Amino acid sequence: MNYLSIENLGKTYGEKELFSDLGFGIEKGEKVALVAKNGAGKTTLLNIIMGKVLPDSGQVTLRKGIRVDFLPQNPVFDPDQDVMDFIFSGNNPALEVARQYDQLLWRMEKEKSASLQAALDDLSLKMDQLQAWNMEERIKEVLFRLELPRVEQKMGQLSGGQQKKAALARVLLERADLLLMDEPTNHLDLEMTEWLEEFLSRDSLSLLLVTHDRAFLDRVCSRIIEIDQGHAFAYQGSFAYFLEKKAERAEKERAEVEKARNLYRRELEWMRRMPSARGTKAKARKDAFEEVKAKALRKTETQVPELRVEGSRLGKKIVEVYNLCKSYDGKKVVDDFSYTFKRGEKIGIVGPNGVGKSTFLDLLTGKAKPDSGRVVLGQTVQFGYYAQAGMEGKEDKRVIDIVRETAEVVRMQDGREVSASQFLQYFQFSPSTQYNYFSNLSGGERRRLYLLKTLMSNPNFLVLDEPTNDMDLHTLMLIEDFLRHYQGCLLMVSHDRSFLEHLADHIFVFEGNGKVKDWYGTYAQYKEARQRKEREQKEGSRQAGEARGASRLSRTQESGDRAPSRQRATYKQKKEYEELNARIPLLEAEKKALEEILSGKESDPEKISQASARMARILEDLSGAEDRWLELSEIVEG
Repeated sequence: MNYLSIENLGKTYGEKELFSDLGFGIEKGEKVALVAKNGAGKTTLLNIIMGKVLPDSGQVTLRKGIRVDFLPQNPVFDPDQDVMDFIFSGNNPALEVARQYDQLLWRMEKEKSASLQAALDDLSLKMDQLQAWNMEERIKEVLFRLELPRVEQKMGQLSGGQQKKAALARVLLERADLLLMDEPTNHLDLEMTEWLEEFLSRDSLSLLLVTHDRAFLDRVCSRIIEIDQGHAFAYQGSFAYFLEKKAERAEKERAEVEKARNLYRRELEWMRRMPSARGTKAKARKDAFEEVKAKALRKTETQVPELRVEGSRLGKKIVEVYNLCKSYDGKKVVDDFSYTFKRGEKIGIVGPNGVGKSTFLDLLTGKAKPDSGRVVLGQTVQFGYYAQAGMEGKEDKRVIDIVRETAEVVRMQDGREVSASQFLQYFQFSPSTQYNYFSNLSGGERRRLYLLKTLMSNPNFLVLDEPTNDMDLHTLMLIEDFLRHYQGCLLMVSHDRSFLEHLADHIFVFEGNGKVKDWYGTYAQYKEARQRKEREQKEGSRQAGEARGASRLSRTQESGDRAPSRQRATYKQKKEYEELNARIPLLEAEKKALEEILSGKESDPEKISQASARMARILEDLSGAEDRWLELSEIVEG
């Protein structure tokens, strides 16, 4: 069943054509990633689909009767509106009743009264009528996972990251049939991102997603649509498959353009020699010449030259940290941290939002003072610090002038010198953009310019705080390649798992309350070890509970006393128990089907990869469902 159809869509702003004859569709339940370079029209396309921008040509067709919702990069809201009112501002009756039920439960945790209980009973009946019990669980999950405040607070009082999370919560709770999302993982920490990808993967909605997070893209989407030079190209499969097929397409296009250019040179000579065409054959050849000319003058993706910046010399002593401590408002950010940085190492920093990662970078670079402890720098250390806040105070300057403030030329590792303009082109700043004013740059272009300026100063110790935010995938891979060959020390905070996986030798894990764990391995290995430990603790708790239960039963039987009365099951517990009875067999059946794929009966590597990723989620869901079923069975069946 087709939910979205786009046909012959065209849009131009001024002299810049974003796309022409764009066409693709999305089926029910399909999850599609939309990728393109910055400025290619991804956000404009989403706004056209939502009817916020009119196209110059073509049409967008949405299936009648479906609910469509949109998460923009920069959500629009009334700053005086309560956060909870904003989150529940949709038009879904089941959601509204579930919200009232959830709020009432929250109130009853603080105060209990007969009137509140009566209101709760009335809402329970409405929940039954609207089949809203799953919605109530969804509300709890979304608000808890996104760490949104339940207290009365205005949208204007939230930080930019919290506002984006509130907008994300709103669209997730609306239960749209087709959801459009523009960079949903910006401002989410790793745990939130991993939860969101699991949430979207298990949900039945159709999805059109713009993201720069390659791991998120692979786990959520099964198809990629690329906008390139104004046209759409579809790829079925993973991001790695997309890169492979894109390279094949680019090579084929280069060969076709080269062939057209050779023919164009010959036909151009003929056109210059021939008088105005009068015969039918001459006129047909002249028409064909125009087609050849258009193909010959078509731009092809050029190979970007490798640039390896020469860093300043780094001595034996780099940075030594001794017993570093820092607290804000009684909250420990760093507690007794010591480390000696070594030449050429690349370290990633991970942890929840607000745990103190950026503060740690400020302490290291001298922008903040510790409460106790020392940071000792080697004499040759030159920091290059890319902060989250970005670069300001340059509104009235041209891009090329901002870069030349740092250096006219940049010296490469091989001894070559590259001009400021050439360095800008490497980071996707065209000659025309280089003479644009900073005030006219997009958010992504500003961050890219700031990173470029940081790299140009030839630092031998790079400190990067969320360098991947607002970067398109193409630029992200250029930066990744640049940093992979960087010979100085690299310390980076990032929520992009692929970025960390490709660059970091080991990671500092900020666990909260000032504790920093140095994990020698990749983030994927750390996550696997943490999950294994959680499973072992869970199994230990379950076995201990069973042992306590057996002990109590034994004591009761020995004493001959009547067994104590059991806890009565609530209506909600009975409903959950029934749902688990239906859900567990379905999970087991899917697990069996996946086992057959992974046992060697399937030869397609893409299907094997998808089955493996799905199996991990199924095992986790099945384990949690079985544990909850055991817990409820004692109450319901007892």
